[in-house]
Amino acid sequence: MVNSTQGSYFTFSAYSHSGPMKHVFFFIVLLLYMLIVFANLFLIVLISVTRSLHEPMYVFMCSLFVNELFCSMWLFPFLLVQILSDTHNISASFCFLQIFCVYSYGSIEYANLVIMAYDRYLAICFPLQYNTRMTTYRVVVLISLSWLFPFLGIIVVVSLIVPLQFCGNIINKVYCDNYSTVKLACSDTTIINIYGIMYASFIISCPSCVIFYTYMQILKVCFSGSKQTRQKAFSTCTPHLASLLNFSCGAFFEIIQSRFNMSSVPNMLRIFLSLYFLTCQPLFNPVMYGLNITKIRSTCRSLGLK
Repeated sequence: MVNSTQGSYFTFSAYSHSGPMKHVFFFIVLLLYMLIVFANLFLIVLISVTRSLHEPMYVFMCSLFVNELFCSMWLFPFLLVQILSDTHNISASFCFLQIFCVYSYGSIEYANLVIMAYDRYLAICFPLQYNTRMTTYRVVVLISLSWLFPFLGIIVVVSLIVPLQFCGNIINKVYCDNYSTVKLACSDTTIINIYGIMYASFIISCPSCVIFYTYMQILKVCFSGSKQTRQKAFSTCTPHLASLLNFSCGAFFEIIQSRFNMSSVPNMLRIFLSLYFLTCQPLFNPVMYGLNITKIRSTCRSLGLK
């Protein structure tokens, strides 16, 4: 029994089901990690060194890719070590750091997708005013807010978890998350529950309203606009919508399996669902944007890449 966070540790029970397959899982996770790092780093460098890609839309994409690397760089090395380890323990302090990284990544990802929806709204609905509305200063402010606000919000979450006393240390997952950790607390969790609900409501409802409004306006312009306008909207909005849908599905899987009893679901499926938005989204985004954005494809061809 763990009486306090100081000097305590948590144990991940989900790894015990890997058995003789752990080397196969290790190879799959390592390959996925290498693909994610290469794909995101390649597009970040490509956007950075190509002058024709120094436009707001590609700068926002770059911020998205940086966030994918931020997530992957702390998650995958930990998973690789845990898969091959005989004991699956984590110190309380590192567990809290994982919680900070998981929820920061999710919040920043959603914030970036909201900003990209707003950017497409201005580009399609106000093409002649786009350059005066989406200035360099506004781009910097939007990106700064998309990172700063989630960091501050999650710092508050972690600061409320740290003082808790825990009466258990078994986490039935492969990484630490807020809900699984707080469930183990034997001290009062009212404040963190209230804050968690308020933060989640704000970070989901407000951005969702922005996305819904922007796409309703884009649809109105597409229906009343020219064929060229519809083609532009389709080519630039399709990757964004696909990324938004993929991330939303992954986040939904995580919320469902955290909040409800999933004991009847096979353990491997539970692990896959809990890792989906942390592992698939970082690879999905660079592939989707790299293959579907014409200007990025053209730049790759000019470099001799097919």
